[in-house]
Amino acid sequence: MFQRFRRTRLHPVLQRLVRETHLRVDDFIYPLFVRPGEGIKNEVSSMPGVYQMSIDEILKECEDLKSLGIYAIILFGIPEVKDSIGSDALCEHGIIASSVKAIKEAHPDMFVVTDLCFCEYTDHGHCGIIDDKTVLNDETLQISAQQAIVHAKAGADMIAPSGMMDGIIETLRTALDEAGYENLPIMSYSTKFASGYYGPFRDVAESTPSFGDRSTYQMDPANRREAIAESVEDELQGADILMVKPALAYLDIVRDIRENTTKPLAVYNVSGEYAMLKHAGAAGLIDYERVMMETLIAFKRAGADIIISYHAKEAAKLLKS
Repeated sequence: MFQRFRRTRLHPVLQRLVRETHLRVDDFIYPLFVRPGEGIKNEVSSMPGVYQMSIDEILKECEDLKSLGIYAIILFGIPEVKDSIGSDALCEHGIIASSVKAIKEAHPDMFVVTDLCFCEYTDHGHCGIIDDKTVLNDETLQISAQQAIVHAKAGADMIAPSGMMDGIIETLRTALDEAGYENLPIMSYSTKFASGYYGPFRDVAESTPSFGDRSTYQMDPANRREAIAESVEDELQGADILMVKPALAYLDIVRDIRENTTKPLAVYNVSGEYAMLKHAGAAGLIDYERVMMETLIAFKRAGADIIISYHAKEAAKLLKS
């Protein structure tokens, strides 16, 4: 006798009872982009609904997020002045440090994650110190440790290094522990690919490289075994949460890493993924909300625990309705 799978699909209540994977508002971290000034809220043309904001507008945005049940954000800074080593990122009065302090004062219940990198702060747009158009790994580790202490002193709740420098997690863990921040967690961009899906992010973060690309430190999209090894290595170095970035084209990697670690696993639903759905929806090519929710549940089904997504606010409204 054949199996009648449809029996559990015929009633919507039974459908929900047997549903294997669930999406919750608590799964989301929402990205925010902060720049100097006051009263600034500039929408990014390539990413409808995403804005560069001044700190006062960020504080209002946090209030809106909390009303939707979103209490976790990840901050990216756009400094007024950029230089060869990203000095603003190393300053206790820089844009990220100032933003964290303001958010934690106004919204102490907001969980603030800081992206730790240099691409937004350097005049060359690469993720560290360069010499003859090459990013120097170990020299970048040294200033990354300085940046981590700046974030910690400002009140960050978690640090997320995204530069893909070898040894970054061990370097940051050691620096944080020695400075008395042994309880500050690290969410590693542990498997981050050199992807074409990042295009719109470079518009909002103003971080397009002035030469070359980032393929000498971010991962080759063709490499599966190396992708697993990258995340396993970061776990061994002390990462508390691992990540796959981008998400949509790398669900096989999400599943592979899920099966090779017991650590919490995040995915970054990146700018290009968001923009494709937004513009396809605006053109009437897809049912935007349906495809958005289908995409987000796919991340959870593949094994993700946490979703960093520009869709988070829209998804939260649907989940609460």
